[in-house]
Amino acid sequence: MIRRLRNMFVAGLIVLLPVVVTITVFWNVFVKVDSFLGELIARYTGVHVPGAGFVAMILLITLVGLFASNFVGRRLIGFGEWFLVKVPFVNKIYTGVKQIAGVIFAEKRSVFKEAVLIEYPKSGVYSVAFLTNDEITDEFPIENQGPLVTVFLPTTPNPTSGFLLIIPRKDTIPLSFSIEEAIKLVISGGSVLPETVKGPVSIRKERTPIRAD
Repeated sequence: MIRRLRNMFVAGLIVLLPVVVTITVFWNVFVKVDSFLGELIARYTGVHVPGAGFVAMILLITLVGLFASNFVGRRLIGFGEWFLVKVPFVNKIYTGVKQIAGVIFAEKRSVFKEAVLIEYPKSGVYSVAFLTNDEITDEFPIENQGPLVTVFLPTTPNPTSGFLLIIPRKDTIPLSFSIEEAIKLVISGGSVLPETVKGPVSIRKERTPIRAD
């Protein structure tokens, strides 16, 4: 009986914990942003409207996006990025967050085209990688390998660092879940599994394994 109650408690915790954490984080962000910007608005207008600060933040983000879409804005933002990249430690955080945000929020998956499995670092061991370019055969004319592709092999838990690999297309195994789910899988170290797997992947026996030196 005690074991059953413990299992029920753990099951309830698994269900409620993500919901509670999500609501708590969102509420804390909402309160802090609304408190800071709301006080500024009330100082100049003399009227305090609950939620006005949060709405102001949304408008501010939209205006920044509008500013970044024109020529002058792109030049100024480019100068700011150049400065941040030159600052030690700050450049690691900025570059990592920018790359992750670009992959997650970009409407066109221009960086990662597809999530794949490759045999790495030895035969029988598979790693999650991302196809980045599938038209490089002419640039790298390697004989007897067929069409070549470039794949990015990310590290865990920081997917912004990793290895660029040039491998035959036949050595990649397409995955049936999205790029976002593959990134979550990498960041979580395999603890967050995809929810949209349609079926088992097919392992071709003629695949040439990639070995790490």
